[in-house]
Amino acid sequence: MTYQEVLEQAKICIGSYCKACNVCNGRACRNTVPGPGAKGVGDTAIRNYDKWQEIRVNMDTICENRPVDTSAELFGRTFKYPFFAGPVGAVNLHYGDKYNDLQYNEILVKACRDNGIAAFTGDGTNPAVMVGATEAIAAAGGFGVPTVKPWNIETIREKMALCKASGCFAIAMDIDAAGLPFLKNLTPPAGSKTVEELKEIAAIAEVPFIIKGVMTVRGALKAKKAGASAIVVSNHGGRVLDQCPATAEVLPEIAEALAGSGVKILVDGGIRSGTDVFKALALGADGVLICRPFVSAVYGGAEEGVRLYIEKIGAELADTMAMCGVHSISEITGEMVRR
Repeated sequence: MTYQEVLEQAKICIGSYCKACNVCNGRACRNTVPGPGAKGVGDTAIRNYDKWQEIRVNMDTICENRPVDTSAELFGRTFKYPFFAGPVGAVNLHYGDKYNDLQYNEILVKACRDNGIAAFTGDGTNPAVMVGATEAIAAAGGFGVPTVKPWNIETIREKMALCKASGCFAIAMDIDAAGLPFLKNLTPPAGSKTVEELKEIAAIAEVPFIIKGVMTVRGALKAKKAGASAIVVSNHGGRVLDQCPATAEVLPEIAEALAGSGVKILVDGGIRSGTDVFKALALGADGVLICRPFVSAVYGGAEEGVRLYIEKIGAELADTMAMCGVHSISEITGEMVRR
């Protein structure tokens, strides 16, 4: 099976919202909700993708000719590549009924672990979503990161208990999910959290706590103050707010603000190739999340589809590193890209 065959198979069974595009750039699904699109006109998802394409890499092959090492470390664990599968929940609602969340996460988490990376898993209003996610992580020996929505504190405690029982090595909260329609008007209230509330949640986690959905220097400093071990520079894939800047636009200033703080920086949003991963690292990220293409990989080829996609992105990253004169992730610097 080839990756192109994976995409062709995905087109057949992925449902009516996602188109399993050859390049997932936000255009075909720009304002479809449910689905991978956005509320509003969906211009932020498109901008996410486009801004990575505007950044160019600086080729330099006057260097030692030796193999490159794509491995990266996060929270004491070493991964084959510095990219991870991003969280998605309610897959049967958004992407078709071939899989439910339990089946999707069983495939994704195991396949990511077997191929040297980790998967972030999603959450939803249906409690079974988090149950399925944490069961999959437990079955993979804790090799995954469950992502909890910003519910009320009682619900967060319940979901955190499931997360910790899974043996996961970190827990995330996608604070940007406060903009999702299904979180509006819940009783008790869900949504935005203060620094003090996030401090309490970080303490409950008892493992490295990742705050996903940071788009400003001010937000990054607040996340640090709240005790986050890492942040994800993210606008929720462009789904929650039109007229938002792309993650590529704000990443450098956030990385500069957190330099030397010990807070790890991940980034997502429109990253679709190993070359894009290289660009993100050059702009100051420690790692990258890729979400929607992993859905196509699962729907089109199950574990083999995930393996093929990881190998594709990994090979593109390794080739870009070699052609830019670097042999390890730690050698990638801002001088290697042109903005």
